[in-house]
Amino acid sequence: MSSPTTGAAARRQTYWSASRSPRYSLLFALPLLVLYETLAVALPGSAHGGQLRNGADVLLQELSYAVLGPAGPLSLIALVMLVCVVLVRRDMKRSGGSLRVATFGLMFVEAAVLAVAFGLVVGTATAQLLAHLRPLAAGPIDGLDGPTKLMLALGAGLYEELVFRVLLVGALAAGGRVVLGLSRGASGVAAAIIGALAFSAFHYVGPYGEPLQLQSFVFRAISGVAFSALYLTRGFGITAWTHALYDIGVMLL
Repeated sequence: MSSPTTGAAARRQTYWSASRSPRYSLLFALPLLVLYETLAVALPGSAHGGQLRNGADVLLQELSYAVLGPAGPLSLIALVMLVCVVLVRRDMKRSGGSLRVATFGLMFVEAAVLAVAFGLVVGTATAQLLAHLRPLAAGPIDGLDGPTKLMLALGAGLYEELVFRVLLVGALAAGGRVVLGLSRGASGVAAAIIGALAFSAFHYVGPYGEPLQLQSFVFRAISGVAFSALYLTRGFGITAWTHALYDIGVMLL
């Protein structure tokens, strides 16, 4: 018979590994997709014409359109959903088909705590590095209404993590190992840094891009490294929600 201490340790270990698994991580991210797409459709178009959406989402749509034509965006969504279903089903079979609602609740609490900690740690680090520079100027997004900001925050958590962590950092890390012959650790570090710089630069592109300033660029570069580390240790779902909750706090609170 195991002691209470041993049982508690086993439950913590079970949560730590289960929350990173596809059956929990991908299903946990699903509400972000539903909420974002619902708001994107319901809200009026932008002042620049057309439907306002997260920049990473637009980037994926444009790339899929360029490769596959008009059917590209829908084909991309179908492919992503198919991959997610396959990964979740395979993981459910391997785990015996069990899901605990309490685990999703703990994941949300963890993401909320991480969002607050993220703001404090990364914000403080940036302030210490660049304290002598002038305050940041407001960007175009500051003039948007609350529901639109909420939609963009949810999209940032979902699509920016998908593009810049799952796809970009994953591809760079694999390329570093296969093409350059780097070790797993070296390729991971290099991919995280390059991905963080690309993630930061992306926020200054397009009609709703912010004015390019050193403070915000450094902040987002540090953020990119932090999100990459979080993705590698805690998986996609928690990272996406941490990013979304942090953005909600910044944009709305």
